[in-house]
Parts: sequence; structure tokens; C-alpha cells
Amino acid sequence: MHLFPQSLQIPHFASILLSLLAGAAVIFFRLRASNRPTSMRKIIIPPFAMSSGFLMFVVPMTRVPWLWALAAFAAGALLFAYPLIRTSKLERSGEEIVLKRSKAFIIILLALFVIRLLLHDVLEAYISIPQTGGLFFILAFGMILVWRIAMLRKFNELQRERKQELGSK
Repeated sequence: MHLFPQSLQIPHFASILLSLLAGAAVIFFRLRASNRPTSMRKIIIPPFAMSSGFLMFVVPMTRVPWLWALAAFAAGALLFAYPLIRTSKLERSGEEIVLKRSKAFIIILLALFVIRLLLHDVLEAYISIPQTGGLFFILAFGMILVWRIAMLRKFNELQRERKQELGSK
């Protein structure tokens, strides 16, 4: 028995449209955050806030084997995070640390989005839609966690440099 009757399930084109809107929102917010001062808090909150999404696995229909979850996390952490790390540059601007926007960043986000859509369709042929959603959540979490850890390391490095400069004056 399905949780939602077939007549209430979102048609495929609506799912793609919602994904496109979500992707556009991510790009919009990333562009707004660029070239603005950042803080440790702004860097670490997204993975912590996103981690509440793991509550979806309380529902049995979203559960996947541990090996699948590990593979999804590894794909996000090792493959998808790398381009984001390479195109996210933190720099000091006076007293502040800012995230400099890279023109390649938007292209990377769009490419990752297209890859995600294509992989989503492939996986849906073999596993349920809720399981597919769960795997892509784990993949995204791995990507964001590793990306934000890399940003945090760079942020701390820039903070140490600033403190050393202030100490030598």
C-alpha cells in the first residue's frame, strides 16, 4: 500500500519544474551571498540545518541499504564537492572575510543540477521515488558538508593570518 494514492503523486514534469525552481533559488541565494562578509556561523549553519533532513529516514519507505547510503555520501563528498571547493574563494577584504564569486561557480551548479536530474531518472527505474529522494539527500549532504569544511578551513587560515598581522604591528 502506498502512502499517497497514484492520483495524488506529482507528475514527472511537475517534479522537474520544482527541481528547476529549487535550483534557481540556490543559484540566486549563492549570488546574493557572494562578495559579502562571511562568518564562521554562516559557513557551518547550512550542514547543521540540513542534517535535520535525516529525519526522513524515520519513514520506512525512504530507507536504503547502508552500502547505498555510503556510496551516495562518497559520491557527494568526493565527486560533487570538489568543483564547488575549487570555485569558492574566500579572501580578506580589509577587516572582513568575503566569499568571492567565480563565474564558473554558476556553471558548476548548473552542471551538477543536470547530472542530478539525469541520475534521478536512472535510479527511479530501479528503486522507489522516496528512496531516490533519500539517496540524493545523502549525496547533497556529503557534497555540502565537505564543501563547507573546506571553506571553514580556509576561513580559519585567513583569521589566523589576520591575527598574526595584528600581533606583529
